[in-house]
Amino acid sequence: MNAVLLDASSLGPDIDLAPIREQVDSLAVHDQSTTAEARERLAGARVAIVNKVVLDAATLEALPELRLICVLATGTNNIDMAAAERLGIAVKNVTAYGTASVAQHTLMLMLALANRLPLYQRDVATGRWGESPFFCRMDHGTLQLEGKRLVIVGQGVLGSRVAQLAEAFGMAVTFAARPGKADDRRPTLADLAPEADIISLHCPLSEATRHLVDADLLATLKPGALLVNCARGGIIDELAALEALREGRLGGLGVDVLPVEPPRDGHPLIDALAEPLNLIVTPHNAWITPESRQNVVALTADNLRAWQSE
Repeated sequence: MNAVLLDASSLGPDIDLAPIREQVDSLAVHDQSTTAEARERLAGARVAIVNKVVLDAATLEALPELRLICVLATGTNNIDMAAAERLGIAVKNVTAYGTASVAQHTLMLMLALANRLPLYQRDVATGRWGESPFFCRMDHGTLQLEGKRLVIVGQGVLGSRVAQLAEAFGMAVTFAARPGKADDRRPTLADLAPEADIISLHCPLSEATRHLVDADLLATLKPGALLVNCARGGIIDELAALEALREGRLGGLGVDVLPVEPPRDGHPLIDALAEPLNLIVTPHNAWITPESRQNVVALTADNLRAWQSE
């Protein structure tokens, strides 16, 4: 069984591919591939291993020997799933590979925003600490997490892990109802938002969650509330959140995701990092601990093994 890995560089240079190699007869590895290059490189291959390369219908139709696509991620939106099903090509993804990594990153954003780290780091860098009439600065009111209410959207493996970590800090955690699920009897995010000290998003992007946190919802928050998005860009209305932050109607904003990634044309949140705001933008790297990335390989090897035994 011959396999082709189209975008190995998306996993980083320090990852051991041996678990995948053990499941196939041969593995051709390419650091990056375009869709056009993928068609050429997958010619004659039985298995495609891909992270973010787009495999559209025309590409799949040109690969009669392809029988399996292993996606090195949870999302499969880069694969034409309807075409794959029509052509009898199995598609297997990986889930929960980065739970510890993303949960850790989420708590990092919460802690940094709660302690107004972006603002105090700016004060230190610009010499304001040295200008203080006494030993410290207290210009920016911080938030003690103990006793505060965290509202989480998404009670999957990741949301549940974030809840565990938050509870270790003494926070009271409430899960909002799953957006778009009519039979979920839990309170909605809109119901819970006015009492939330922090909102953390861990749900997929869908029509039900697009701009889930919009200008109307932001208007109901406490002025000091924090908003963290380690899920998908577009779940919040980033422009509305930035406006609320600038106007003091939002206490802090931390995002690891943007609607378009990488943001080659920039983004208003990136531009706003130059302003004195309690704002953190990280480059979709919540998942990148070595353990997490190696786990992607291990789970992909499991998918290969399971497929061969079907």
